[in-house]
Amino acid sequence: MSIAKYLLIRVLLASMTLFISLAIIFFLIRLIPGDPAQIMLGNIDDPVALERMRAALALDQPVIMQFLNWLHRLVQGDLGVSITQDRSVLSIIIPSFGVTASLVIPAVIIAALIAIPAGSVAAWKQNTKIDVIVMTAATIALSIPSFWLGLLFLLFFGLKLEFLPVVGYVSMFDNFWEGVTYLIMPVSALALTEAGVIVRLMRSSTIDVLRLEYITHAYAKGLTNWTVRTRHALPNAIAPTWTMIGLILGALLGGAVVTETVFTLPGLGRLLVESIFARDYPVIQGCMLIVTLSYVCVNVIVDTTYLLLSPGASYD
Repeated sequence: MSIAKYLLIRVLLASMTLFISLAIIFFLIRLIPGDPAQIMLGNIDDPVALERMRAALALDQPVIMQFLNWLHRLVQGDLGVSITQDRSVLSIIIPSFGVTASLVIPAVIIAALIAIPAGSVAAWKQNTKIDVIVMTAATIALSIPSFWLGLLFLLFFGLKLEFLPVVGYVSMFDNFWEGVTYLIMPVSALALTEAGVIVRLMRSSTIDVLRLEYITHAYAKGLTNWTVRTRHALPNAIAPTWTMIGLILGALLGGAVVTETVFTLPGLGRLLVESIFARDYPVIQGCMLIVTLSYVCVNVIVDTTYLLLSPGASYD
């Protein structure tokens, strides 16, 4: 199968997945208890005003019509207007997604840069002290929740040593270096936690590959350990790890809610939680759209880049 045909199939499948996800999200949101029109009116007990507000928000229409209208506006790039903030949903979501991306993408890259070499070395040195040390560190990192690690960072580096700010957020677009100081601790907390998962998977994959016959054949040809491990074993062992990295990235782009809350970062996760409590349907739908879209796009990219990392893989 050519790469163009493979890409076409993947995009079609991704589009179907996105449509089904959006339908599920839209109808499930309607099951949340509470009337957004009444929330906007507050304590005003006026049935006429309530009906007028429901009509203004199109909540008096059948749910299926609301869904079709929402899809129609979505195609035109209109995510609607926030019920509680009276602003365009897109103008609210984009800055929040930018904060989450600036937190998650560096964390996943750092985790991968630490975990792939560490997992490979642990596999190469299986059942040695190095293997035990690496796996113990990975298990500890995996066992500690990122929010707890974040709290320890805040106490030690923020309050005790006063190296880094503990509250607030400054965008890197406003002041790059000051913005970096606000992200060091949350990025480190997320990276260390996710690195534990990747190390274990990378070690397991590498051990499986090292037991295959073509590795034995490579040694029989007289190739060195380094050549066999890096040129023949690593490219084939990294494919499952690459998938896991994609899944982690997609999941975290949906909002690292707890980490954002601990470090008071105005990211997508916090925005989503606040919108759910406020029954702000347009913002909830917009957030879920971005989450789903991020997940689908990351997985398409991961699937289509297999050949670059694993020469033995095939688009068939």
